[in-house]
This record gives sequence, C-alpha cells and structure tokens, in this order.
Amino acid sequence: MKTGICKMPKLAKPLTDIQPRNAKGGVKPKGFGGRKEDEPTDKPYTLPDGGGLYLLVNPDGSKYWRMQCRFAGAPRLLAFGKYPDVSLATARELRQQTKAQIRAGIDPAQAKRIDKINKATANANTFEAVAREWHANKVDTWQPRTAANVLHRLEKDVFPLIGKQPIADIRAPVMLDVLRQIEKRGAVDMAKRQGQVCGQIFRYAIASGKAEIDPVPSLRGALKETSKGHHAAITPDELPEFLRAFEKIEGRMYAPTRIMFRLMMLTFVRTSELTTTAWSEIDIENEDWVIPWQRMKMGKKRLNPRKVDHHVFLPSQGWELLRELKEHTGNNKYLFPNLRDPSQPATNYGILAAVKRMGYSGKMTGHGFRSLAMGVIKERLGYRHEVVDRQLSHASGDTYGEAYDRALFLDERKVMMQQYADYLYSAASGKVIAGKFGKAA
Repeated sequence: MKTGICKMPKLAKPLTDIQPRNAKGGVKPKGFGGRKEDEPTDKPYTLPDGGGLYLLVNPDGSKYWRMQCRFAGAPRLLAFGKYPDVSLATARELRQQTKAQIRAGIDPAQAKRIDKINKATANANTFEAVAREWHANKVDTWQPRTAANVLHRLEKDVFPLIGKQPIADIRAPVMLDVLRQIEKRGAVDMAKRQGQVCGQIFRYAIASGKAEIDPVPSLRGALKETSKGHHAAITPDELPEFLRAFEKIEGRMYAPTRIMFRLMMLTFVRTSELTTTAWSEIDIENEDWVIPWQRMKMGKKRLNPRKVDHHVFLPSQGWELLRELKEHTGNNKYLFPNLRDPSQPATNYGILAAVKRMGYSGKMTGHGFRSLAMGVIKERLGYRHEVVDRQLSHASGDTYGEAYDRALFLDERKVMMQQYADYLYSAASGKVIAGKFGKAA
C-alpha cells in the first residue's frame, strides 16, 4: 500500500520568526508570490514554510498553522493550532512527527482524531471528575452537612494535588505524597480519613471501568499511626471528687448553664440532643420527655434511619431542674436558647467551660457523661448491658432491637434512671453503697 508523501512546493523558503509575527489580515506581504510590495486583500492568504506546512492568515488577523500531505494516495489537511499559541518551532516539530507517521503507515488525520478522543476521555476521567461523580452518587445517603464536609475536604486537600490527573494513572507513591501533605500540618487523623475517602473513590472508578487499581491499601503502614481512644471520661471511682468540684463552682454559674450541666449528668443524652431540645417536647405536668426519632443520631441516617422515639426518663431531680429552668427560658423555643440569638439553640460551650474551671480539662467531656453512666449503672447498680444500651440509644444490632426498645425495657429503664440520679446525688457526700439502689440514708 502506498503511504504517500507530503506535498512540498518547489521554491518554498523556510519562514523566519519575524514573518508570522508581522503578518496582518487583509494585507498580503511583499516577497510572497512574486509580489514586490504589500497587496490589500479581503481573502485569507498563506505563508508557506516548506514540507507542506504553511501559516493561514485570515482577514480578521487570526493565524492558524496548516499542513497539506497525502496518505495512501488521498489528500490530508491537518490543523496544528493557532499562532502564536503554537510557535513556528512547535509547528515544525509537528510537521516532522506527521512525516514519521506517514513513513510508518499511520494515517495522521486518524491518529489525531484518536488522540483527541483519548484526551477527552482522560479529562472526563480525572480524579476530580470521578470524585465528583462518586460524591453525587453518594450524596442522597448522607446528611447535607456530611456531604458538604466531604466535598470541602477533597477540594482543599486532594484536588489541588491530583485533581487533574487521570485516575487510572495514579499509583501508590503519588497517593502517599498527597496524604503526607495533610500529615505535615499535624492533621494525622484527617490524613487517615482522607485516605479512606479516596479509597472509596478508587473503588467506584474500578467498578465504573475508569481505573483498574486502588492504591490506598498499599499505603497501610506508610502513614503515621493515629492515637486510638474514646472521649475523655472520669471513672465511677472519680465521681465523688468530680461532683464536689462542680458544687464549688455552680454558685457562680449562669442558671441555665448550671441546669444544663446537671441534666447532662442525669440523662446522659448526647450533648447535641440536649442543647437542641425544644420546650414543645417537654410535658412538665405529666413529667414526660420523649425525643422524636428524627432528632436522634440513628434517626438522622439518610438510609434506614432508626425510627424509634427516645424516652429520656428524667428522674424527679431532673423535673425539679426543668421547672426551675422554665422560669428562665420558658418563653423561648429551646430549653437552652443562644444568648446572642434566642431563636437558635445554645452550644455546649458552657459545659466545656465548667469542666475546665473544675480542673478536668482533657479528663472529662460532655460525651464523657455517657461513658460515666454506663460504668456506674453496670458496675455499681448491677444493670444488664442491653438495658443501659437502650437508654444510651445505641443500635441493638439485632432484628428485634426496636421491639425491645418499645416494650421490654421501658419500665426497667425508668426505674434505673431514678436510681442512677439518687446515686449521683449521694456520691458527693460519699454516702453511696455499691450494689445498693435508692437514696443513701
């Protein structure tokens, strides 16, 4: 098969750098085509460089590199780009590459179309493009805040480094460098979480046929170890001293903050569940407090939420506190309104500040009251784990968990919460007896 040769004008002289630069639309320069002086024109004209390469100059002044050649006896017209984006030297390199393709029996026009398709595919399958596709696919399963946070972290930590790279080309060393950049600013836990997110993106790319390898598992052991632990919490043995420390400062506390602190100890609901409680959920007259399942942690899941309202079972001491609180904030929507904007709930800052003033910073947190309650009720009051678990609103992990929560444990939990409150109110004086229920004598 004849592969053909490039058409080369016999008398074409190579262009100088200044000629393409000075070429103007609407004016044919002297020296080309035998012209002795510039000649006005309203049509495009060409400046040949030899070997089929020429510069096309349009009437509006735009300039484009073109090349004429033949392949297998058929003419080909190739476009090499716009001048000066593509320089004279670059255009000549492209001319040489085209000649080499023809000598190798490759159709340069077809090769260019394939290269264009490959580039478009690579751009569509960059890490950022695939990550955003993965995010859009997952967004319905997340809470809006979670979805926004995941995308924000990718935009800040990952996209600037590998977002433009084809995801199929990213290997373990590159991914390790990305995560180490996060580690360098001291965010070791964040680096680990970003690795997990990126792993999900790579697995999505593999399932979608856009990648073949997930490099993240290969990084195991290459990143810094994260500190493992739970929310800081005191032990049951430390409870009496903790309560005495609180009694020393509560007289100087803002009344709603003091009540919030004590309710955290009495109920061990999650901090966010307490601070966002509205008065409409409280029936003081009948002493009934039920948090709608939509506000509970497991109820907020986008997929398979746990649709079980949570019975707080506030003890008698807690109802006394709520009646006192009603006098302070009863005209607001929330039990604990924000001081700056009463239409919004307060934060847990007051609890954290109190813990710090007590000298327990780093030793106790708002969430730590839940761990403390678990320890006291199981170790000192002798209750079964599953009963405490239901009061903590943990998922049961079995098919019948919701039935247990609605039926079997409600009465037992109500008694348990009163006994726990009595234990707390006695612990500061040291008049508690392990394994005994009720108030100390």
